[in-house]
Amino acid sequence: MSERIATYAEFWPFYLREHSKPVTRWLHFVGTSLGLGIATVAVRSGRGALIPAALVCAYGLAWVGHFGIEKNRPATFKYPLWSFLSDFRMLGLMAVGQLGPHLERAQAGASLPPAPAASKAV
Repeated sequence: MSERIATYAEFWPFYLREHSKPVTRWLHFVGTSLGLGIATVAVRSGRGALIPAALVCAYGLAWVGHFGIEKNRPATFKYPLWSFLSDFRMLGLMAVGQLGPHLERAQAGASLPPAPAASKAV
């Protein structure tokens, strides 16, 4: 029987190692973004029937990455809250080009290239 991770500080590097391949991280990014978009439309339009589509987008694309690419079991099965929070943390860091150092510290495989520097006005 495997031991449970006791703290979020220990979980975060584990989470990143479970997302070691860039394609998996991008599937999470796209799936969660689409899921949030669909959920927003569902709430704003009062069309609750769209919520399952939001979940299928978010979880479906993420699970393709885990089962098909990483060949691992999604952490959300064992650590649902920490995984949920970490998805948004990872996506936020990806969006601002700051995930690389976290991946390196976690020894999580291929790093993301740095975000392009903004050009300076002369």
